[in-house]
Amino acid sequence: MAKIIVSGASGQFGHAAASQLLDMGEDVIALSRSADKLADLAERGADVRAADFDSPDGLEEAMAGGDKLLLISTTLVGQRPRQHGNAIDAAKKAGVKHIVYTSVTDGGNPDHPAVEQHDHYATEQLLKDSGLDYTILRNSQYSEAIATAMVAPSLASGEKPDNCGEGKIAFVSRDDCVATAVAVLTNEGHENKIYNVTGPERFTVPEALALASEMAGRSIKVIHVDDEGMYRYFDSIGAVRKAEDLTPETPIPWASEGMVTFGQAIREGYFDVISDDVERITGKKPRTLRSVYEQYQGAWPA
Repeated sequence: MAKIIVSGASGQFGHAAASQLLDMGEDVIALSRSADKLADLAERGADVRAADFDSPDGLEEAMAGGDKLLLISTTLVGQRPRQHGNAIDAAKKAGVKHIVYTSVTDGGNPDHPAVEQHDHYATEQLLKDSGLDYTILRNSQYSEAIATAMVAPSLASGEKPDNCGEGKIAFVSRDDCVATAVAVLTNEGHENKIYNVTGPERFTVPEALALASEMAGRSIKVIHVDDEGMYRYFDSIGAVRKAEDLTPETPIPWASEGMVTFGQAIREGYFDVISDDVERITGKKPRTLRSVYEQYQGAWPA
């Protein structure tokens, strides 16, 4: 049985993946900067180890004995190629043979305007140059993020500024992304493949908000703005513009540059991708946006 390393195992994606692998009886090495947060996985038989991708020291030891690595993208925009590079180098030295990476839709396009995609593009190149087997999972935008971070405040205020225009995107449930990663890790034939992990339907952002409005019985007015208008909106709620300006005291824990250029990328068609890869790999149809909305609808403003 292959020993599977899961990075970022204290995060939502990593913890869910490690948990599913343990349910299947797989041999799991769970990595986190905060290994104390993995006590529940340790109790279930995971080999819990501390690992910090910012520091190459100790990474090879943390991955020792692993055969496959689920490399979950880290969160710090602009720093991820260095962090992921450290992880890839350590994995290779430790004898890992296959890395499965969570990228983004159209992640191999150097002209993609979203600043976060630049990190994914660089990481994809590192993987292809590593000499290791790889599988790249180009995940679309999580439906859960739309159901919570977008829909809830939009219902509360009754309006939503938006720079995505009429661009389409096939929102995908995080559950389906995790299930796809787990299936790739536990089955053969996925080496050196790239998959588009998407939901079953394409929406414009106004269409996605209209569906939420219909389900909630409350109107949401979409205000179409240009990119500078989106920056002004994020400025008004206290978001910094650049990821490097984020601090623990920053009221909004993400930078507006990432959100604005993500919207630009949707508007310009870079996320207009839909595939049946989830169903082909997992054997199950991906969740609809409506089903994810139903899951979170109880937390929407009354």
